[in-house]
Amino acid sequence: MLAWKIIYNVLILPVMVLLVAMAAIFKPKLRRGLMGRYKSMGVLRRFFRQIDRDRPVYWFHAASHGEYEQVRPVAAGLKEVIPQSIILVSFFSPSGFRHVQDENIDCKIYLPVDFPLLVNRTLKIIRPQKIIFAAYDVWPNLVWQAKRQGIHTNIFAAHFAEGSTKLYPVIKSFYRNVYSCFSTIYTISEIDHTRLKSILDGKHKPLVRVLGNPRYDQVKKYADNFSRERTESVLNRDRRIVVGSVWPEDEAVILQPLLQLLGEFDDLSLLWVPHEPSGRYIAHSVNIFAEHDITTSTYVSCDGNINNGSRVVIVDVVGNLANLYWQGQISYVGGGFSSGVHNVMEPAIARLPVMFGPRYHNSQEAEQLIEFQGGRAIEDSNSAYEYFRKLINDRDYFLESSLAATDVIHRNLGSATRVVRGIIRD
Repeated sequence: MLAWKIIYNVLILPVMVLLVAMAAIFKPKLRRGLMGRYKSMGVLRRFFRQIDRDRPVYWFHAASHGEYEQVRPVAAGLKEVIPQSIILVSFFSPSGFRHVQDENIDCKIYLPVDFPLLVNRTLKIIRPQKIIFAAYDVWPNLVWQAKRQGIHTNIFAAHFAEGSTKLYPVIKSFYRNVYSCFSTIYTISEIDHTRLKSILDGKHKPLVRVLGNPRYDQVKKYADNFSRERTESVLNRDRRIVVGSVWPEDEAVILQPLLQLLGEFDDLSLLWVPHEPSGRYIAHSVNIFAEHDITTSTYVSCDGNINNGSRVVIVDVVGNLANLYWQGQISYVGGGFSSGVHNVMEPAIARLPVMFGPRYHNSQEAEQLIEFQGGRAIEDSNSAYEYFRKLINDRDYFLESSLAATDVIHRNLGSATRVVRGIIRD
């Protein structure tokens, strides 16, 4: 373990921080993250001066907004069982820190940089009862220092995809020294459990349980806010394709087949939701559709009207995508041609067949959608066109795909309760 600690702290971490700092010169999102980390210690000192230090502190860490959807039902359940608890949440990405709003969060920060001295200062201020990581964004010094200080660490919704770099021999050796320092690990599935055991394979092993993915409970809870009639009336909705969290890499593949389908079906419309709706990208999108004589409008608030007569509505607001899926019949979820597919459960619970790119192995939910035929990964424009067209033309196939997508959610419910019980008892 000592060798890996030296390599991580002398080589890997400094190089990573230097590269991020250089990239931040050109990327505003990275600059916001660095500035937020700089302010985190001050935020923590001010917060903990004002509270009763006898209250237990549960520190959750989520990489971004999507990962927090796994934390949300767990934090709510923990607050329900232990009302006096303090829920502190740290984020790595600005998209999580800026856009997550949750009444159960008592304090929200950017995760401080993982330098040993800074980690020790942070732990001294927070004095957490437990540190709980969501899914995958594990920071070695935080885990190592917590173990040294006798602080319980947990990771839930742990997923190890087939072909994950964590399973490569040398990298596996590094992660063995990290994961073996956890107190408890809750995996999503038995397959994840088996892959994790191949990583651990050491003398000191954490308690490992298979408890599922709490994100399913979160989307089900969201769906419960909708009437039964709305849930069952997918065929009565407008014939609309909802393209959510679209990146330029997604656009390069799916735009042409969508333009072709809009030309073939007069009653077909499109809801175009960029992952990052900058003014430049919105203008770019408007120009593309205008060049093909397709009417567009821009959706700029959560109270906007989707049914305004335009063939294409371009969304210029963040945080309302889960609601917008309920206003379509078919979905495409972005990220699968770049960093990895985004949240596929929001369209699935809305009864939309789900399409995404080939980089979906970061998402166990996407894998299940493929397995149960509620979704499909596409490789190129031709396969996207064929799948869209079959869903539009074949009513029986559409209904089977719609039902299968929602069924994936229902067969995975209950994980949040199991995780909360584990956090309290283990």
